[in-house]
Amino acid sequence: MEKIAHTMVTTNGINMHVASVGSGPVILFLHGFPELWYSWRHQLLSLSSLGYRCLAPDLRGFGDTDAPPSATSYTVFHIVGDLVGLLDALGVDRVFLVGHDWGAMIAWYFSQFRPDRVKALVNMSVAYRPRHPKVKPVEGLRALFGDDYYICRFQEPGEIEEDFAQMDTAKLIKLFLTSRNPRPPCIPKEKGFRGLPDPPALPSWLSEEDINYFASKFNQKGFTGGLNYYRALNLSWELMAPWTGLQIKVPVKFIVGDLDITYHIPGAKEYIHNGRLKKDVPFLQEVVVMEGVAHFLNQEKPEEISMHIYDFIKKL
Repeated sequence: MEKIAHTMVTTNGINMHVASVGSGPVILFLHGFPELWYSWRHQLLSLSSLGYRCLAPDLRGFGDTDAPPSATSYTVFHIVGDLVGLLDALGVDRVFLVGHDWGAMIAWYFSQFRPDRVKALVNMSVAYRPRHPKVKPVEGLRALFGDDYYICRFQEPGEIEEDFAQMDTAKLIKLFLTSRNPRPPCIPKEKGFRGLPDPPALPSWLSEEDINYFASKFNQKGFTGGLNYYRALNLSWELMAPWTGLQIKVPVKFIVGDLDITYHIPGAKEYIHNGRLKKDVPFLQEVVVMEGVAHFLNQEKPEEISMHIYDFIKKL
């Protein structure tokens, strides 16, 4: 880990923390929620040793990057803008893009808005979903799963932060990272996250040191920045209207675990495997379903994920 350099870069009106290591063609790694650059710690080391310059920022609202207070500052345009500005500041023209969870969603939009900056995309967990012209995303999820669905519960500013504040942050991070239940996460308001059973013993791929790193950063920063991504979903949908129906035209490899909650959303498997994802992402070249693997696959199966990335990008 001591090989990894940490710098602050000014971009799009904020200060962004970036972890970097290695030299060569650039890979830009985008993390999800509730995560940090640290989620890519294994890939940074393994892919830099294979001849790549690896960059992993804390995205807007997370870790050591600035967190504007308003949810309206967290649309996909803000986040992609931060990343384009980051590359410009570092003098980087085109990148191999790697995303997971919210980072995967941002990577789809990045590839849609600025395909000129993307050599290829390896995306994990969250498949591309084309914009529905009539149904806002939060309303669509509420109709599918009800008010207790976690994304619906995240909408009201301050409410879920109050719930999280009643828990030990390390325990909360453990609950997220160790979950292997593929059913939709529904958290009744009266029960809250604090009412969930204790997480199991840590799996071999997570250490107390890892948990404490995540927890220390969220204790410093709070969760509001990360939650604001969910709160800006409908605003992003409104602003995305001009791009309705636009295909994503960069080479893509998509990877998902078969225990991932995203893989069990009604219609997801059919969309991924029955040709509709390929229709929206015409240069989709590979789909990998990892057996017995849950949502945080880049941490659960670090060596395999690094090799999946390398095997794809080395050909391009």
